[in-house]
Parts: sequence; structure tokens; C-alpha cells
Amino acid sequence: MDEKMMEHKLSLVSLDQSSLTSNLPSIGDDNEVTLETRDFSPEHLLLKIESFSLLSENGIDKIESSEFESDDNYKWKLIIYPNGRNTEDGANHVSAYLAVENTSNLDAGWEFNAVVSIFLFNHKLDKYAFKKGQRRFHLINPEWGFSKFIVKETLTNPSNGYLVDDTCVFGAEVFVAKNKGIRECLSFLKVTDSCKRELKISKFSELENEWYSEEFNDGDHKWKVCVYPKGIGAQKGSHVSIFLHKVGFSSSKKVEADYSICMKNRYGYVYRKSNNHWFSASNRSWGWPGFIPIASMKTSGFLVEDHCIFEVEISIRAILRSIP
Repeated sequence: MDEKMMEHKLSLVSLDQSSLTSNLPSIGDDNEVTLETRDFSPEHLLLKIESFSLLSENGIDKIESSEFESDDNYKWKLIIYPNGRNTEDGANHVSAYLAVENTSNLDAGWEFNAVVSIFLFNHKLDKYAFKKGQRRFHLINPEWGFSKFIVKETLTNPSNGYLVDDTCVFGAEVFVAKNKGIRECLSFLKVTDSCKRELKISKFSELENEWYSEEFNDGDHKWKVCVYPKGIGAQKGSHVSIFLHKVGFSSSKKVEADYSICMKNRYGYVYRKSNNHWFSASNRSWGWPGFIPIASMKTSGFLVEDHCIFEVEISIRAILRSIP
């Protein structure tokens, strides 16, 4: 068996899966974990324990494997408690745990998710029985496993096939989830104040292309206003087009804003349009292609001595940002 095991060769048994499960003694009583079996040995660690009966005689209640490395370059140890980890949840059982090693070399605030499997070889059936679970490992909780991995009497009874010639073999596999997912935080803000800016465009009729205002701040957010005096797209030649433009995106991925742009004519009449939009790096500008007819600029008194004045008001309602 040892040569087969150490060479990681497949070992086929002339029993179907249902027959195997019904003949295999139950491993532990961790009800949330389903017992599984397979032919091939664990990928990352095999730990052979000889003279198992001498552990209790010599007062050895904890066995640690050498440090091993999983495919993701994290360091681990397998820890076996032959008499259970403690009297409350491991009494009359063998406990088995996997622990992250060299945590001082990991980044501050480290954490990751891993699928953990702990194995015990059954010599009689030439199969590996194992328990598997998923766990989030982090600085406060760098160790996880099964307090009731196997009933000690089940393991030590040679007829069950786990202990042969006073020797048993444990194993371990760990696969860390590659965390490529997006992590975001959505914050809703209580709107108490708004940002207001008055902007002036001189020599309006002489402008051929777009006009950008200077940047202005609303707290941590920067904005510009873009005006097309002769319109844009389908409104070109008939309407003035106006857009609010978000400048820069750092940790903020999206910003939801209520905003309005108004113009006051020489008679005191206010022409206003309002909108709400989620601004993002791929959608920085939003506004009105047909804000006001070009003809109305003069006839309605919004253009005085070839300049116009308008006011922008912005209220941030929510921020969606990336988190580490």
C-alpha cells in the first residue's frame, strides 16, 4: 500500500459507491459535513503516524505536520489531536485541523477563502475517506477543521481498516479561492447642502465648438460644465446643448447626483432644467442636447451683450466605491 500511496497512483476497488459508503464506518459526527471517499491520495500532504498506540502512553496529545505549501503559495500545517482538541467538543474523538503558517509575512488585514479537505486512509478498502469544508481564514481565525473528525474507538479498531500494524495515514488538501471578484461599498448620503456655481459665457455668438467651464469642487468631487452653443447631434443648429461633466474617479466608482442648471433673463424669468444621474468613469457626462432653443437666447432676453449667465446646483445622493 505504501508504494501506491506515495506514488499517488489510482487504486480501484470492486465495490460501487453505494456499497462503499454503507460499509465504511462513519467518520465523526460533524453533521454539517458530508463524508466522501476517493481512490487517489491528497495532493498537498501525507502524514504517516506509526506506533499510534504509544501516543497516549507517552502523553502526546497534539501532532503537527511539517509546513507545506498549497498551490497558491500559502503555508500550512496539519494538526492532529489524538485525544480530541478539548473535552467539550472533541471528547472520545480524534480532532483534525489545518492552520495557516507564517501569518506575520502576510499583508496586514489579510484574509482569504479556502476549500479545506482532511483525509484518513482506509487500508482495508484501499480508499481515502475525507471531510471537506469551506472557510474564510483571517488573522483572528487562522485555523479550521473538525473537532470530531473520527471517533477514536473507530480509528483504533483494526477491523475498520484505518489503523493497521498500529499505523495510520492522514492527509490534507487546501485550495484557496482566487479572489477576482468585485468588492464595493454603496453609501447613501443625507443631503443637507448643495454645491452652487454661477458661470458666465462671454462672446457667446462667436463660439464655434464646445465651451468648458473651469473645474469646481463639491467636497471631494470635481465637476465641469460643457456647453455647445450651436448644439450637438440631432439638436445641432436648433438648440443650445448643456452637459454636466464629472472630473476624475479615484476610489469612487460611481456617484449619484441631483443637479439642475438654470438661466435668468433680463426680465427676471428663470429657465431651469433638473436631472438625476449615476456618473461613472464610462459615463462621465449627462445633460440636455436640447437645453434651450438658440433663437430664444436672444428673443427671450437670456443673451445680454453677447454673454449669458447660468447657475449650476449639485447635490450628491450616493457614492459607490471600491473596497480592498
